[in-house]
Amino acid sequence: MASSEPTASEFFPEKKHVRNPLVPVGAFITAGVLTAGLISFRRGNSHLGQKLMRARVVVQGATVALMVGTAYYYGDNPWQSDQKKEKI
Repeated sequence: MASSEPTASEFFPEKKHVRNPLVPVGAFITAGVLTAGLISFRRGNSHLGQKLMRARVVVQGATVALMVGTAYYYGDNPWQSDQKKEKI
């Protein structure tokens, strides 16, 4: 008797390999700075907390810029129409 249940590979298609290992590193640094800032706020050091929140914004912006730059460099432009992709 054949099983009609779907397999795991149907639900989870194979992912693309990470082309830029700096993006996850930037995400972890962002999370670390955010955590340190929240801890400093909790301990009452609002001056350091504000500096860490500003640093988080800078690191997060750099990570997003790295993601966009990597996508542009490798040609993974989600805004490009399917017709233009076929011509290339």
